[in-house]
Amino acid sequence: PGYEAGSARYPALYFLHGLFENELSWSEQSGLETWETLMSQGKIGKFIVVMPDGGKSFWVNSFDGHERYEDFFIREFIPAIDRKYRTIANRDARGISGTSMGGYGALHLGMRHPDVFGSASAHSAALIASLPHPLPTEGRWGFYAQVLQEPFGAPLNEAYFAENNPLHLAEHPERFADLKSYFDCGDQDRYGFDAGNKELDQILTSHGFPHEFALRPGGHGWSYLEQYLHFTLEFHSRIFAQALAARGSGKRGSQ
Repeated sequence: PGYEAGSARYPALYFLHGLFENELSWSEQSGLETWETLMSQGKIGKFIVVMPDGGKSFWVNSFDGHERYEDFFIREFIPAIDRKYRTIANRDARGISGTSMGGYGALHLGMRHPDVFGSASAHSAALIASLPHPLPTEGRWGFYAQVLQEPFGAPLNEAYFAENNPLHLAEHPERFADLKSYFDCGDQDRYGFDAGNKELDQILTSHGFPHEFALRPGGHGWSYLEQYLHFTLEFHSRIFAQALAARGSGKRGSQ
């Protein structure tokens, strides 16, 4: 509210959708309503939310190079948003979040590009610690294997999968030392992602990396987000408020 009439600049939150969803899911489901309600109630500050379409990319550069989504996102998409809209174009006022595949992407991109994002959050991130040998062709793991082949190679390249996995990236928190992070997952997640999220919490804790994690009652998808999306919006709003305060006092955030 007030964007069109004013000249102020705003923080930006990039929200990444889940598998089999697209950039419209935020508004077609409860995302837009939750965001607007929290703003109207004064529970969060004003910030822009950007909803890209990531297809089935897992928000990474594909192993075979046919879709360099991560390069596009960092090198082209974000600069285009900063040119088109009145964003505050520094990392402290730029956050990334997402659900399921998008939660994986938010953690992956936040950990890989801490110079771009000051904060990263995730709901029900699609975190898989390790792959069974051999990979099953049916059931849950058969589904995983089929989905993962598009971004990570067919047959699935396990080294490339590990290289991009937030659980692997988390082993080196010195590479994203200033990244503020929050993530949660349902204790009845139908894909079993609660196990991977708990492992991420354990890895970060073992390295003494400050973060926020919660295992919450619930399942997976937008029925889960309807209950808990407000936690990430409030988390990023707090980080953005700090950036705005620093900006107001004349301090400059990292570019």
